[in-house]
Parts: sequence; C-alpha cells; structure tokens
Amino acid sequence: MRFQVLGPVQAWLDGKELILGSPQQQAVLTTLLLHSGRPVTTQDLVDALWGDRPPAQAVAALRTYVSRLRSVIEPRREVRRPAELLVSVADGYALRIPGEALDLSVFDRLSAEAATARTSGNKHEAHRLLVEALDLFSGRPLTGIPGPYADAQRLRLTERHVAATEELCAAALDVGLHAEIVGELNNLTTEHPLRERLRELLMLALYRCGRQAEALGVYTDTRKLLIEELGVEPGVGLSSMHNRILAADPTLAVPVVPTSAVHEDSPAAPPAPAQLPADVSDFSGRSELVGDLSTVLMNATGQAVVVTSLAGIGGVGKTTLAVHVAHRVRAEFPDGQLYVDLRGAGASPADPVVVLGDFLHALGVSDGPDSLEQRAALYRSLLASRRMLILLDNARDAEQIRPLIPGVSGCAVLATSRSRLAGIPGAQLFDVEELTPEEALALFSAIVGDHRVAAEPEAAIKVITACGFLPLAVRIAAARLASRPRWSVSDLARRLADQRRRLDELQLGNLAVETTIGLGYGQLSTAEARAFRLLALIDSPDVPLSAAAALLGVDEDTAEDLAEGLVEANMLECFAPGRYRYHDLLRLYAQRQNERIGDADEREQALQRLFDLLVPTVRNAAQAIEPDDTEPEPITALTSPGLALPTSQSAQDWLRAEGALMLSAVEAAAAGPGALQRAAVDLLNYLFSIDPDPTRGPRVLPVLETIGRDAGARQDPAELARIFFALGSLQNVVSDFQGAELSLRRSLDHQTPDNPSVVLLATANTLGVILSLGNRPAEALSFMEQARATSQALGAPKAEARIVGNMARVQHRLGMTDTAVKSAGAGVAAARTSDNGPLLAQTLYQLGVVLPGSEAVPHLREAHQLYQSQRNALWEGYTLARLASALLVAEQPTEAAEAAGGSLAIAQELGSAYCQGLANATLGEALLALAQPARGLACLQEAHAIFTRLGVPEASPVADLISRQHTEPFTPPPAP
Repeated sequence: MRFQVLGPVQAWLDGKELILGSPQQQAVLTTLLLHSGRPVTTQDLVDALWGDRPPAQAVAALRTYVSRLRSVIEPRREVRRPAELLVSVADGYALRIPGEALDLSVFDRLSAEAATARTSGNKHEAHRLLVEALDLFSGRPLTGIPGPYADAQRLRLTERHVAATEELCAAALDVGLHAEIVGELNNLTTEHPLRERLRELLMLALYRCGRQAEALGVYTDTRKLLIEELGVEPGVGLSSMHNRILAADPTLAVPVVPTSAVHEDSPAAPPAPAQLPADVSDFSGRSELVGDLSTVLMNATGQAVVVTSLAGIGGVGKTTLAVHVAHRVRAEFPDGQLYVDLRGAGASPADPVVVLGDFLHALGVSDGPDSLEQRAALYRSLLASRRMLILLDNARDAEQIRPLIPGVSGCAVLATSRSRLAGIPGAQLFDVEELTPEEALALFSAIVGDHRVAAEPEAAIKVITACGFLPLAVRIAAARLASRPRWSVSDLARRLADQRRRLDELQLGNLAVETTIGLGYGQLSTAEARAFRLLALIDSPDVPLSAAAALLGVDEDTAEDLAEGLVEANMLECFAPGRYRYHDLLRLYAQRQNERIGDADEREQALQRLFDLLVPTVRNAAQAIEPDDTEPEPITALTSPGLALPTSQSAQDWLRAEGALMLSAVEAAAAGPGALQRAAVDLLNYLFSIDPDPTRGPRVLPVLETIGRDAGARQDPAELARIFFALGSLQNVVSDFQGAELSLRRSLDHQTPDNPSVVLLATANTLGVILSLGNRPAEALSFMEQARATSQALGAPKAEARIVGNMARVQHRLGMTDTAVKSAGAGVAAARTSDNGPLLAQTLYQLGVVLPGSEAVPHLREAHQLYQSQRNALWEGYTLARLASALLVAEQPTEAAEAAGGSLAIAQELGSAYCQGLANATLGEALLALAQPARGLACLQEAHAIFTRLGVPEASPVADLISRQHTEPFTPPPAP
C-alpha cells in the first residue's frame, strides 16, 4: 500500500489507485496520515475538518467517514473483523502503516540522508538524493483538501518544498552545475521574491557563469525590494555575498568536487544529465494541454525525433508549463534531460555554438570541437543511442534551435518561444493561452491563501480579471498581496482598477509585467512597433483589417502583413480571418508607448484616417437600410467613399460587427482636437438615425457632453446644432425626456428656421415626439408642423411620411381620433410605395397606436415582424408592448401577457426605462385579467414607479388602476 500527500491526496493498493471518497473523507485520511501513526482524538478530527463551525452531526459524520475509509484501504477485511490499519484508539483513531508507505516519510528520509551526505563531503550523492526527494512532489500538497488543519499543513509542506529546493540549488552549486540552475533560480526568485537565500544562490550562480554585472544587479534589485516592501536592509548572507563578489573572493570559484574512488585507468562515467528546473508547487490548470503534451512526448518513437513547440505572449506561463510537463514525463527518458534558457526574448540570445558546448560537457565531452557544424554532429552522434528529453526554453526563432535538435528518434525536444516555430519540419505546435478564470483564481488562492480569497471572492475575481488572467500578472499581484498581510484583497483590486497605473502595480522587485512585454516589443521592426502602438489608439475589443489599414495609413495587404507579423511575435492575436485583438495588458503597454513617444500629430492623423473610413461607411449603411431617405448633413464634408454596403443585410451585419469599434473611436476622439470631435458627432448622428440603442448611453453621453463643452469655445453654430441634436436624440432613446427636450431646444437655438436642412427637420420632429410623450400635444403639433414644412421644402417625401405618422399620435392625444387614423393611414400608404422597410415599420406602429382595439392588432404584428427582421430591438420592444395592449382590449389576455413578457425581456436587456414601464403596465393588466392579482399588482406598481420617475402622463392611469384593485373588481381599461 502507498499513500501520497505531496500533491493531490491519493492511495494505491497492489498498484491500483483507490477511490478515497468526498473531500471531507479525504481530509480525515490526511489528518491521520500526517500524525504518522499517532492517535488523533475525535474532537481533534472534528476541529481539523470544520474548525469552530462543526455541523450538528459532526461526530456521526466523522464515524461514517472512518467506516468508509476502512472499507477502502482494507477491502478484503472480513465483516466484524477488527481493522488492522485504521484502528480505534481510546477516544479517537490512528492509521498504522509502514513508514515508507507515505511519500512524506520517504521525503523526510531522503532529505536527512542528503544533509548527512553533504556534511560528509559527498556532494554528488547529496545532489542526487535531493533530486529524488523533490521528485516526490506531484503538485500543490494536499490539493483540494478542506479544513483548517489541511490549510495549515499545506502551508507547512509548501514551505518544506521551497526549503528543499533551496538546498538542491546549493547542492547543484557544490557540484559545479551553476550554469544549469540559473534559469531555475530565476524562476524561484520570481515565485518567492523576499527569500534572500534564493537571491544569494542566484548571485553565486551568475558570478560563476561569468555574469558578474548581473549578479550585482540581483543584489541592487533585492535591496530596493526589501526597503520598499518591508523597510529593511538585506541580511548578513546576502550582504556578504555582495561584498565577496565585489572583492573577487577566490573562494567563490567553482569548487573541485572529489569523486568516489575509481580505477585509475577507468574513469567514472558522468551521471546522466538532470538539468530540468524545479517544478512549481502551485501549478494550476491546463490539464487538457498537459495531457496532450505528455502524450506526444511519451510517444517519442518512430522514424523522426519528436519536436514540440509552445508559443504564447510573454508571461503566459510557457516555461512553467514546459517544466511541469517535462517533470511529468522524465521517467520516460532514462538517459537524462538537458535544459537551456536560450534568452530569445532578450537583446543577447544564446549562441547555439555555446549551447552545444554546454550540452556536450554535460554529456561527458571535456574537450569538444569548436565549430557549430562539428559540435552539432558530435551532439547528434552522442544522442543517437540514447533516449533523452531536451527542453529548449525561450527560443528566439527556428534557426536558433535547429542545431540543437537530435538526428534520430527516441529523443524528444520541447521548445518554448514567443513566436510560433513553424520553420521546424514536423514540429507539433501548441498555443499557450491565458488561464481560464477558474484556473487563475486557483493560482491566486494558492499564493495568497484560500482563506483570504474565501473572505473576499468578488474582489479576487476583480484582481485576476485586471491581470487579464495572465499567469505572470496573477503571480505578481498575489505575491504583492502575500507580502502585505495588512492589505485586503479589495485594496489590491482598487489599485489595479486604475488602467493608467495597472502596469506600475504589476511589478515586484525586478519582476514586472511591463518588462516582460517590453522584451517582445524590443524585437519588433520599426514598422511593426509603429503598428503595435497605433492599433491600440482605440479601446475596441477587436480591430478589423479595414480599420487597421486606416489607422496605419497603408493598404489592406500591407496592414495584414504588419498585423500578421505582430501575431507571429505574439504581440497581437488573430481570432478570426481579418480581425485582430490585444491582450488587455498588451494594449495598456502599447498605449503607454504612445504616451512616451509623444507624437501627438501621428496619433491624431491615425484617428482622423479611421473616421474618414467609418463616417462614410455608416452613411452607406444608412442608405442601404433606408433607401432614398434623408440623412443629417455632416459638419465636415466626407473625403472618402467608405466601405461598400450594397444591401440592407450587409449594412446591418457591419453595424453589429463594428459597433464596439465605432464607440471606441468616438471615445478616443473626445480628448482630441476639434476636427476629431466633429467627425465623432457626424458618425453618431448617422448611427442614431438608423440604429437606436439605449445601451450606448453610459459610454456616449459623457463623450457628447465633453464635446459640447469644447465646442462652446469654438462658437460654430452648425457644429453646436448637430452636437445638441445628437445629445438630444440619445437622451430620448435612454428615456431622459427632460434632458432630451433641453438639448433639442438648444440645437434649434443654433439653427435658422428659414434655412431648411435635414438636421432642422429631424430636431423639430424629435422635439415634437418628446413633447407629445409629456402630454403637451398642442406644443408638440407646432414643432411637427415645422418639421413637415421643412420636409416639403427639401423635397423629402419619406421624411414627410414619417412626420405625418408622428402627427397622428399628437392628433390622437388632442382627441382628433378620425383625423389621427386618417393621418396615420396616409403615412402607411406613402411608406408602402417605397422600399424603405424602417419607414413602413414606423408608420404601421403609429397606425396601430391610434386605431381602436382589435383593429390595431394586424398592423402592430406586421410592424413587429419588420422590426424583428431589421434587428431593431428597441422598437421591437415598443411594438410588442403596444400589441399586448391591443390584444388585451381584444379580450385575448393570454396572448397579451405573452407579448408584454417579450417586450419586458427586451426592455430589461437594453435598459430602456420607458419600454419597461409600458411592458409592465400592460403585463400587469393582462395578469389581472388572468386572475393573477398578486403578480399583476406587482407589475403595475413597478410601471407606476418608472413612469413617475420619468415624469410621463402614463403614471396617472396606472395609479388609478392600482387603486381600483382595492375597491372594486377589475374591468378592462378603455382602448389606448
């Protein structure tokens, strides 16, 4: 029997893994295992599992767990025969197993033997024993085991792992493996930035590699970190190492390690290389990728050597993943493992000639050839009869690793690089992406402690989201929090919320996300670096190729070449053909580079080129969706034709695909000069005319207010008229009717009534609609008549048909029912002679509102179908609400409730308050008719609250209906 606690808790009997049951049951087993055969009382076990909050039946549950464990670990025990392993002892239990049956006991023995060997001068044996001891760790100790006892023991065992790794590094230095452990020590100091012993060993390893300046730099960075984070100076050991390096202390030289006695004419064969860096104890997630990689490497048979490449952005965890997988499969490569950091992301990548020299030395060649070709040939010869794993970390390109690939099958190569090493024939390429939210949270918890995350789960989610789920960023953030016990997770989340300072927050000592990204940026060509910066000028989730070409001022073919170059360097992602996006932290880095370079003219010109593409393209969309209709005159004359959108369907598809791009461009223009602001207003006015969407409000309203303030200083009437028209149009869509009235009146103040324009027409018409909603029909009618006269002066019959339909609503409010029906019918008739679908839908809607009862139903159904096909969600919601009201009058309450429910769902998704009010009011009436008074009254009360907040007259009849529910039976209301 064998038990494991140095990783997930597992057990095997006769080579077969046992099913250990629930996490709580495993926690009982863990507690007993870690007491090494000593009795554990029932109360201690209860405390171990549940702390100070045990369930009511804790003891009974504990006995059940023990009974089940006995059946698992002694499956052949006869009924009623006393247990031999998990035994009852007084008021508790003990687990009596041989010492070597528990991996922790083996680890303790090997660690003690290693210490004895090192003390006695047997350095090679000490190193071998420590490697064997650390190989027992298969992940984070006690993974998934709950309870305060397991939490405390997990921390203890993790500390044991780190301490043993420190000893292994020291032992490696004892036997002259300084070059082999530099990469490992770099990783360890990243994970544990405040452990001075690791920094001291790294300094010594670098010094022995002839990298004195880097060794001294480690001390400088560490001292700065300790002062900033803890307010203390480095300890004696680190300071002494610094002084000894400065003094070129000869005792720091590579030691001469005596080997055990051998026959003089038969020198001992060198040990099999075991150069893999230590696996991290808190490796999280990526189980599918780990499995796939392991399978590929373990099947390293056939005619050709297996070459596997991991590619991804800096900080995504390629090295950590590769090392973890390499340890997982190392037993499949009995002749050893070679490792090298090729420094491909830095300014001085490793020379393959030097790397081959190091590999040959590890393989026992003390005096090898000098040329690349000769060393590569000898290297291939030595590996021809061996089965070895070669880990080539941080490669620059395929050319750098090509000489390092063995020539025959049996060996396997695992390479990591920021670029995809597609130039290696037969290589299997794997892209390493960011962690999933669950994996990132697990990593964060492993470093800061489960208890801190459990206390503030929402803040923890905000932290890992701000880190972009990038493992390096998560590790840095978690390490900062772990080193500051007085900080809460919420404190860290608040610091990371500021995008402008986020990269500054994601650094700890000499470890920084910005530095890691900068290594990749430094490898870009001048043209690629410019593209990397300019494509980040807008905060759009993605950038289409057409927009990329505009921002860069090149044709689409050139833009694609540049973008694909960034994709190859993993500085940009191509998630669909012709569409590109940044990782959030890469975008922040690119924006910071824009600020540092300070070329404001280039940035403004790039944004202007983007608007020169977007504004005419939105106009083309408007013409395709509403053929031959009026369009608001732009402030600035259009200078390019834009993208061709020949059909209404293609226009709608483009609007949906590029909605976020347009809003991001508008936001970027708000802080720009007047030319960019005017272009943004032109874009919005075209967009609002064909695609009313309340969800834009929170982003666009502040932009328009900013542009309005800036335009006030310019005192351009045409510009101000269009800015306030855009603002009023959006305020109307988001149900801010009072604000909309004020903005539209301000727009009219900057227009001349005797100078007809589409903007004047649209402003007067929209203001009339707002006044009608506010139950001021006489005032509304005068503005609509002004709009109609303007449309006639412009020769715009479609606009006139739309206005006539709106006038019908006003006439209906004035009690002119017959006139209203006639006006609305005329609007529909005019719309049917056109091929303008939105115009027909709107006039049908107005006719449906003014017609009585069941007569309105077919018109509203047709309007709903049209809005649905046009993907106009807001007006689809309004139409369903009006249809529900008509169905209710037609004594079809079930159908009315269904339509009102559909309207309410749309309104809630869009955040349209007025539509929610209409839907709730009609749904409430329908539910009352269906004998569901409680639900119906709740809907009516919600509608009344909304209408009251908006200041619209619908609040009064809803209030009356609510009052009647308490005094008399419900009767259907009159036709709307």
